[in-house]
Amino acid sequence: MSETKDDRGRAVRKVEPFLEEPEAKPFWASLSEHKLTAQRCRACGKLFSYPPQGSCPLCLSPEYDWVQLSGKGKVYSFVTYCRAWHPSYEDKVPYNVSLVDLDEGPRLISNVIDCAPDQVKIGMPVEVVYEDNEGYTLPKFRPMK
Repeated sequence: MSETKDDRGRAVRKVEPFLEEPEAKPFWASLSEHKLTAQRCRACGKLFSYPPQGSCPLCLSPEYDWVQLSGKGKVYSFVTYCRAWHPSYEDKVPYNVSLVDLDEGPRLISNVIDCAPDQVKIGMPVEVVYEDNEGYTLPKFRPMK
């Protein structure tokens, strides 16, 4: 885990995603190539919602493939944080946490960036952008033009 400094100069661990979960490794590998993917059940064809899982939530089949998604969707819901939930986020407030319904069906928790927090709206069309960090890539979303 990497560290950052808080406003008092103390070292604070930066919050990072769980990259080593077996079901999620293909998801993180695809993101590092700037591809947004989801699991598709081989038995019933359902696209899984996030986070990645070991079996289909509809029919419980453990057989699935990873498929690339368009990265386009709409904001389903969001909240704007005006206080940091963790010291490593203090320099980011205010920021939003958004639920994005992807065009293909799955829902993803992320952030809408490249706009002011008060510009994020339910139903807003968005597209994926990739935030490269040290050791991992995060999917973020920006308003579609």
